[in-house]
Amino acid sequence: MGVGAAPTTSGTGTVSAYEQLLDPNRKWYNNRRLISLHAWVVLLLITASTNGFDGSLMNSFQSLKQWEDYFDNPHGSMLGLLNAIQNIGSLAAYPFAPYLSDGIGRRRTIWFGACIMLIGVGVQTGARSLSMFIGARFCIGFGLTFATNSAPLLVTEIAYPRYRAQLTSLYNSLWYSGNIIASWTTYGTEYMTGSSWSWRIPSLMQGIPSILQFFLVLLAPESPRWLISKGRDDQALKTLAYYHADGNELDPLVQYEFNEIKTAIELDRELDRNTGWKSLITTKGNRRRMIIIVAIAWFSQWSGNGLVSYYLNKVFDTIGITSPTIQLLITGILAIWNLFWAVFASFLVERVGRRPLFLISGAGMFVCFLLQTVCSARYAITQDQPAAHAVIAFIFLFYAFYDLAFTPLIVSYTVEILPFSLRAKGFNVFNFTISVALIFNQYVNPIALEHIAWKYYIVYVCWLAFEFAFLWFMIIETKNLTLEETAALFDGKEVTQRIAQTGVKEVHTEDFVDEKGSA
Repeated sequence: MGVGAAPTTSGTGTVSAYEQLLDPNRKWYNNRRLISLHAWVVLLLITASTNGFDGSLMNSFQSLKQWEDYFDNPHGSMLGLLNAIQNIGSLAAYPFAPYLSDGIGRRRTIWFGACIMLIGVGVQTGARSLSMFIGARFCIGFGLTFATNSAPLLVTEIAYPRYRAQLTSLYNSLWYSGNIIASWTTYGTEYMTGSSWSWRIPSLMQGIPSILQFFLVLLAPESPRWLISKGRDDQALKTLAYYHADGNELDPLVQYEFNEIKTAIELDRELDRNTGWKSLITTKGNRRRMIIIVAIAWFSQWSGNGLVSYYLNKVFDTIGITSPTIQLLITGILAIWNLFWAVFASFLVERVGRRPLFLISGAGMFVCFLLQTVCSARYAITQDQPAAHAVIAFIFLFYAFYDLAFTPLIVSYTVEILPFSLRAKGFNVFNFTISVALIFNQYVNPIALEHIAWKYYIVYVCWLAFEFAFLWFMIIETKNLTLEETAALFDGKEVTQRIAQTGVKEVHTEDFVDEKGSA
């Protein structure tokens, strides 16, 4: 049994076994098995699209006169409830989601969540009353928790090592693909004046990802790590071999991955036999993990972006842009802008590194939000139209910096720093924190905007300064490491050395060339 040694980049020719065992000729576009694997990954990634669709849906509906008229113009606390109820539904499912992910497997948990979401979408589309609409959104949030708990775990656990970080980062980035579809669909249906189908059609389209997952996800490969944790080693080895080495179970990369995963899981069990909720805080390494995970989850929703994500129309009102058509148009353009930057950043994670992206993102958000606040104040005091236009510009710039880290990295960084035994529970804490932050925002933001308008932005300016300081001192770089090597960073030298001494030595460049027969 064995796993790889810690990677090095010294000038001695010694490199990580993980890096050297990758076949340089096996690319995602020229290998049939990898193309098939990535097709399954796309099926998992669209879970984030469902989430993004819902986030934009309520923002768009609030700019849609037909929806407001149908439900008697909800405002104040009722509007807060409408935006928060999906996350309240998510909260109700959090106690169960990790147990299903670890118990019945990643695939079955996603399928279960898709079933519940389809019920919710059906009720939402056919809603005849506000209470029926609220109940449907609760149901969607409840089902979404199961899918979002398992989908990114399965992506990161089945991905080919060369593409793992990028694909896992793409998961949350594709939140904006759903955001785009919802924004532009609602922009188009706005012209269906006098018809409730102007909002029922966007509601119906929310179910498309869940329909695909309902029929297909059980055919996808299961996580080799989950299979090994259940004692199904042969099936795990076959899965790794089929997708990562064209079916060759003796391929050096497959053997390396299999042994590393198996050893790490056994070591987790040896060091901490209790993998319950308490284990998340029983060791120094785990406590640091949870502090980082809770912090970046909260930051992702409490950096001022919550004002735009759910109450953009209220922000527009503060700068004099009240036309529903213009509001919906800007919302749609902003969604495309966000998708571009988030996907762009996803492909930088292994080139630039996690820590630089987090720091650039934090600094940029602070500067842009500060300037947005100044321009909002100027417009409120002087009614200066250029200041209003500048607010829109700074919203776009703010999101460009936000999307460098807080769209692609918050999920991928969370799942990679957690060891397998704690991954589902730790990621559940991450999602729970996001829901709490969202519920807080969705109740507080509309009230604060209504009473103090642009002055509320000052709170976020101060908070963004704190965020940058936290990121500077707490974020650890994890670039170019396997999941097992990354998890070991938090557990000290003793664990890292134990993993490195389990049987696989460092691979030297010249040895690899001799073995493979090519330079």
